[in-house]
Amino acid sequence: MVQDYREYLSKILVSEEEIRQRVRELGAEITRDYAGKQLLVICILRGGVMFTVDLVREIEIPLAIEFMAVSSYGSGARQSEGEVRITLDLNTTIAGKDVLILEDIIDSGHTLSSVIELLQTRNPNSLYVCTLLDKYERREVDVPIRYCGFKIKNDFVFGYGLDMDEYYRNLPFVGTVDLDLYEPPNG
Repeated sequence: MVQDYREYLSKILVSEEEIRQRVRELGAEITRDYAGKQLLVICILRGGVMFTVDLVREIEIPLAIEFMAVSSYGSGARQSEGEVRITLDLNTTIAGKDVLILEDIIDSGHTLSSVIELLQTRNPNSLYVCTLLDKYERREVDVPIRYCGFKIKNDFVFGYGLDMDEYYRNLPFVGTVDLDLYEPPNG
């Protein structure tokens, strides 16, 4: 049985309204910076879906959307295991396009660094990153974050696309987990 998140929610770190406001601001910045360019947004699945959907609605220029699934977490893992696997690659070429990667959270930087390295070989005109959350204390590899929603400390977070054993991505806020109270779901 899946535990009710309220049983282990430590605190709401970023409220629904704070997310909405910051997404509007990011949309305005991206609209301004990419005016007149051929923008291709790449959503990193699955965590980036909520952020991507809300953000592209705030970008007021033509854009295309692509999806990529990348994994560096094993089943039940609470932090990256280092080995990066592309589980879903792009369906279109990015050569000559201005590419903006949308990510839910960046912590160590290893996963995103690997994605950037791969995409650079495909000759985009430009390649930048927009992340909802920057867990800067965990950074081990530098990544070029051009747009950042919120800088956060090294807490385990969930909600608004971020999961807790694949659940709770649908919550409208980002919360921190009290791991002493959390019980993983059975099978």
